[in-house]
Amino acid sequence: MYIGVFDLFKVGIGPSSSHTMGPMVAAARFRQDLADHAGRVTRVETRLYGSLSATGRGHATDKACIWGLGGLTPETASQLETQRVLRESEDRQLAIAPGHVIEFRYGRDLIWDDRFLDEHPNGLSFEAFDEQGQSLLAQTYFSIGGGFVKRQDEFGDVEVDEVTVPYCFDSGKELLKLCNQQGLSISQLMRANELAIRSKDALIDGCQSLYDTMRACIDSGIDTPGILPGDLGVKRRAPALHKSLTSGQRKNMISLGFSGMEWVNLFALAVNEENAAGGRMVTAPTNGAAGIVPAVLIWYMRFNPGVRESDVVDFLLAAAAVGSLCKKNASISGAEVGCQGEVGSACSMAAAGLCEVLGGTPEQVEYAAEIGLEHNLGLTCDPIGGLVQVPCIERNAIAAVKAINAANMALQSDGRHLVSLDDAITTLRETGKDMQEKYKETSRGGLAVNAMAVSQVEC
Repeated sequence: MYIGVFDLFKVGIGPSSSHTMGPMVAAARFRQDLADHAGRVTRVETRLYGSLSATGRGHATDKACIWGLGGLTPETASQLETQRVLRESEDRQLAIAPGHVIEFRYGRDLIWDDRFLDEHPNGLSFEAFDEQGQSLLAQTYFSIGGGFVKRQDEFGDVEVDEVTVPYCFDSGKELLKLCNQQGLSISQLMRANELAIRSKDALIDGCQSLYDTMRACIDSGIDTPGILPGDLGVKRRAPALHKSLTSGQRKNMISLGFSGMEWVNLFALAVNEENAAGGRMVTAPTNGAAGIVPAVLIWYMRFNPGVRESDVVDFLLAAAAVGSLCKKNASISGAEVGCQGEVGSACSMAAAGLCEVLGGTPEQVEYAAEIGLEHNLGLTCDPIGGLVQVPCIERNAIAAVKAINAANMALQSDGRHLVSLDDAITTLRETGKDMQEKYKETSRGGLAVNAMAVSQVEC
């Protein structure tokens, strides 16, 4: 199945692609499937399983389901609309179709179920009932990472391409072989695939729109001070860091050569603080890792004097090629393989994109991607309090700097290296399988337990 640039990069809302956007998409799909029965519906029951149940409150999963059932989608929903639907639900009303409002009771109609379903840790189900309590429609969905959703009966199906692209690849080895055979860079090969689906203008405009959303997210993060939602009381740091960077307060850091790294940190922190606050951003490839690709791309576009108009598209295309391999052959879901699947994939994608626009050969780009992924292997997903804040926000800043270093190391080589990107992706998948469940977005292990335990003792 072809996974393209607009599959991996999508405009959405925070704080989580798998725990917020995915459930919202699933709820909207159920609402759509329910259209033929809508006039008879008097109640809809939502049940959240596994990881969605364990950390759903901190990830706004409950709100996301209400939004989706209320007719909103992550791509287009405004804050005014989400607030309106939540106010209506608090008044025990839910409009599941135009002109048809049903009663909604939070404790009765939204159920947290700790059981893990077999297909994926992020399961959720919806069931609609009529006035006599008879079931009209029931569906189970799985949010598999990055905002992607599968219905239960879609698991096990052979993935069939709905589109035909000229260059199909399912491994890094195949990607490099095609590039060498055709004399193409990785971004050129991906561009040819995308142009088989959409026009040149649509590709350029779509990538520019993603870039504009990334920049707007950073600007909003820089301009918005205060405390992030939730019980942790995490203070936004991006506004103060931006002020210090632009006021000359960090002269010692600049003299030591830290200036570029500080800007990358700023951009990543700004994105992920916006995401944690439920703001609008670009999944890249997930919300929890949404700051890495934008931080590296915008740092490059802002500080490299030799940037070209085509660099944004080329960066995103090369990053998407790598991201598609991570998704196809492993996972980008923290609930499935830990944070190595989110931050690791994003770091790998950012390293590939940067290496591409800096003139790297396909072999060097593949090497940069491998370095970015290899050195995030084993990374657990253990959000404190079930919130996408600690360690998630800082983790993006660290990985963004790591991606730049990976691209630099690859460019200093001839592209030959011992561990292939395919090896790293296979290891990502196998490490995820071996990782204990408590380290995979359940907030039942790691920092989510130890940091809170220390905090409680100190108090």
